[in-house]
Amino acid sequence: MKTAVIHQPQYFPYLGFFHKLNQGDIFVAMDTVQFERRGLQHRNKIKTSQGSQWITVPVCHRAREEEFINTMEINSEFPWSRKHWNAIVTNYARAPYFAQYSSGLEKIFQQEWVNLCELNMAMMRWVMEILEINKPIVYMSALGVEGNKSELLINICQAIGANAYLSGIGGRQYMDMAEFTTAGIDVFWQEFSYPTYTQMFPELDFAPNLSILDTLFCCGSDTKKFLNVC
Repeated sequence: MKTAVIHQPQYFPYLGFFHKLNQGDIFVAMDTVQFERRGLQHRNKIKTSQGSQWITVPVCHRAREEEFINTMEINSEFPWSRKHWNAIVTNYARAPYFAQYSSGLEKIFQQEWVNLCELNMAMMRWVMEILEINKPIVYMSALGVEGNKSELLINICQAIGANAYLSGIGGRQYMDMAEFTTAGIDVFWQEFSYPTYTQMFPELDFAPNLSILDTLFCCGSDTKKFLNVC
């Protein structure tokens, strides 16, 4: 059985994203789907002394019908990388494992990024290497597939020779299971409960579903233990 994980490139996605990657056999990055304004493709949350805070990569907008993830350009008029790095240092410099990962992360922020998708994928590869998630990555743009919803997912699976698809729970809202059955593709649902751990600013309530950076800085190599937890 070859299980596909199919997902849009996101900006430092949360722990559950990497949990799903670890359960599959191959990751297909959906780089040619519609860009979602004010979505996780260009922003995510960190924890601060005031609670959860968004850090957002500014992008150059066009007409909505022309906005695809792999064509989105970062708006370099705003010093977003310096602001993001300063926010991360301010709130995580005293985290137990910040020093262990900070140099690698800083190098990413120091690069000149033009394309949002390239930035997201570089950051995701960096995290995958740390967590030892050694899965092949295929870009949807390289497959030449089309379709909507279930049809698109099935076409992707067939293009990469996958006979199983691992979906997040949200897929139940739009996936047509009969189509997958007809195509001979098994569907599995991700089972993931966000774990609790000691975060920065423990006087505040525990904040789940933050960027993976929160888990890495607070838990270090123990983050890998969460990749197989249901």
